[in-house]
Amino acid sequence: MSRIAYVNGRYVRHAEAAVHIEDRGYQFADGVYEVCGVRGGRLMDEALHLERLERSLGELRIAMPMSLPALRHVLREVVRRNRISNGMVYFQITRGVAPRDHPFPPKGTPSSIVVTAKRLNEARVARSVEQGVAVVTRPDERWARRDIKSVSLLPNILAKQSAREAGAYEAWLVDGEGFITEGSSTNAWIVDKEGRVVTHPADRDILNGVTRRVLFEAARRAGIEIVERKFTVEEARTAREAFLSASSAIIVPVVSIDGTVIGNGAPGSVTMRLREAYAASGQLS
Repeated sequence: MSRIAYVNGRYVRHAEAAVHIEDRGYQFADGVYEVCGVRGGRLMDEALHLERLERSLGELRIAMPMSLPALRHVLREVVRRNRISNGMVYFQITRGVAPRDHPFPPKGTPSSIVVTAKRLNEARVARSVEQGVAVVTRPDERWARRDIKSVSLLPNILAKQSAREAGAYEAWLVDGEGFITEGSSTNAWIVDKEGRVVTHPADRDILNGVTRRVLFEAARRAGIEIVERKFTVEEARTAREAFLSASSAIIVPVVSIDGTVIGNGAPGSVTMRLREAYAASGQLS
């Protein structure tokens, strides 16, 4: 079956999908995106993803290309046409097509939208959760508005590639004061000696992940305390447990950081308890 994409009002074969050469997303990374998990053919945490999308667009003063009900329909239709049961749907909105010039294009220039979907590599996710993964630390070289889910991801890409070349699953980014902010495409968490889960505050230094937000509620139901504060690389290396979160895999245990074994080198009990609490909420199949 050919994959299907949605591009500016049309459903087209994925191999033939294209945007204009002067789309500002291509020229300037002038756009935002969301990735929504799909489980059992249903969109996960859809309302939170759309809420964050509207916030990102508002921060960059980019107009929504369609109403929210219309966007919801398109997302479901792309999932349906691609016959996705477990996977993800990606949607990107840019400031649109205009002659290349740094200032915003004339008022009324239509925003551009692209929606695609793909299946989840379930075996890879299961293996990562069962065995845990390694992360490495790298300098956080991103722009100062990391709270906006912008398509400007070059520093993230370089960090992720550096992690892959080091044989690690993810890179945890470190600010100029030595604090871990988040991963190149994930949120970072540790469990302290008292069993409390610690994660960076949701300020402009990190993207407030949708899965991150849902985990707060899951932790409350499970009686797990979460503390929002900064933590150093050294604290992470000596933590009782560590894990990362993302819409694609929910929670993945971290068993080593820069080659230092975390805890006993296996997925931790608090980490797995929190994952089970998320699953019990009905959000994870």
